[in-house]
Amino acid sequence: MFLNMLFPRRCPICSDIAMPKGELVCSECVDNIPYIRGPRCYRCGKELRDERTEYCFDCSKHTMYYERGVSLFRYNQVMRRAMDGFKYKNRREYADFFTTELIRVYGDVLQNWEADAVIPIPIHKSRWRIRGYNQAELLAEPLGKFLQIPMETKLIVRTRKTKPQNKLNDKERQKNIEGAFKIQENVVQLKKVILVDDIYTTGSTINACAKLLREAGVEQVYFACICIGSGY
Repeated sequence: MFLNMLFPRRCPICSDIAMPKGELVCSECVDNIPYIRGPRCYRCGKELRDERTEYCFDCSKHTMYYERGVSLFRYNQVMRRAMDGFKYKNRREYADFFTTELIRVYGDVLQNWEADAVIPIPIHKSRWRIRGYNQAELLAEPLGKFLQIPMETKLIVRTRKTKPQNKLNDKERQKNIEGAFKIQENVVQLKKVILVDDIYTTGSTINACAKLLREAGVEQVYFACICIGSGY
């Protein structure tokens, strides 16, 4: 409470002090939140323009090593600013709103997956030194507590620094992520896991980690993200 008085919580949508005070998001900003609605890809959950289509372009084009995934928001200009603050401007408190909403909207789905652990997508150690935190861990920890399963942060490590995926095209993303991760510990005891990340674009990062986990003996991999790109 005292810290909130010294450092008032900021709204992830407008970045101003959240009003009314103590709320996770401004009451006036609620209508600007781009929740995923309408028809969506059966596998990754992207919004689809055509309700007769079962899979988005990326999921129909590539082999996906995860079962299914859920995301909260469309990755538009509003959420791009929010995620930029969350990742690069130390707005760690945004995680409270993101995870609260993820549990509110998808809590039943997450529980039905009956996972053994949540695994945040790792960042490279050089980025951790600059940033001081991994935003995916801030999301995964409360999800693990809600599901009453452990958060595993040492199973997968990022072995090399990669370029930001949102600045690359499809082929560049695939090449950028090749060999960027490795399994650090034995995961045979895990049968089902949930990967957690902030943004899903084409799915290259999630899919690379899912592939490693499947090769290591995990039977089913799911994912939960805050934002996701558009489908076609």
